[in-house]
Amino acid sequence: MAGHSKWANIQHRKGRQDAKRGKIWTKIIREITVAARAGGPDPSANPALRLAWDKATAANMPKDNIQRAITRGAGGADGDNYESIRYEGYGINGAAVIIDCMTDNRVRTVSDVRHALTKHGGNLGQDGSVAFMFQHCGQFIFAPGTSEDKIMEVALEAGADDVQTDEDGMVEVVCPPDQYAAVRDAFIEAGLKPEMEAIVMKPLNETLLTGDDATKMQKILDQLESLDDVQEVYTTAVFDETEE
Repeated sequence: MAGHSKWANIQHRKGRQDAKRGKIWTKIIREITVAARAGGPDPSANPALRLAWDKATAANMPKDNIQRAITRGAGGADGDNYESIRYEGYGINGAAVIIDCMTDNRVRTVSDVRHALTKHGGNLGQDGSVAFMFQHCGQFIFAPGTSEDKIMEVALEAGADDVQTDEDGMVEVVCPPDQYAAVRDAFIEAGLKPEMEAIVMKPLNETLLTGDDATKMQKILDQLESLDDVQEVYTTAVFDETEE
């Protein structure tokens, strides 16, 4: 695994997300609207809305934008025909990909997802073809130099399953999805700010890609993430940062 750094890959992914902030806001607004319509406008009583609100806050979305999306959703004006759907597939060298979408037209979405995968050498799989390679969990990533002891004390007390530190000094906390809000609130109270946080599909193993394979895989991920109907993309692929 020479040259592979989980922290470098995390930073690379975060940088790409920051560069697409406008599109991210559009996706989050859709998620907020649909969550508010399905479960009501109160984040404390609607876990899906609470998570969407947290995503919006992490993306520095103004509170007025969030509230307008909640109002639209709760009033039933928007989001009526949207549904969540998950696609699974493969990228380069068997790297697994999970694509979570929110769509009002399944035919359009599956066509777009299939095209994004096949254009650069991937393919769409059947339901369940790669999901077993991932763990559904809450994940918090802390930058190197953050106190591992303090993180561990707070995380385990709040219901986290595991705390790991890698060779870079990056600290990763994993918790059950239903404990995500409690662990997040505990970190806030303790003054601990993660670099990244979300409920994710965390890969159980990684597929290291280098050279042309890494380039092709990044093109697949970029094209998938650029699709309007795609909310999140998860992959087992990691990249050798010495070649970027």
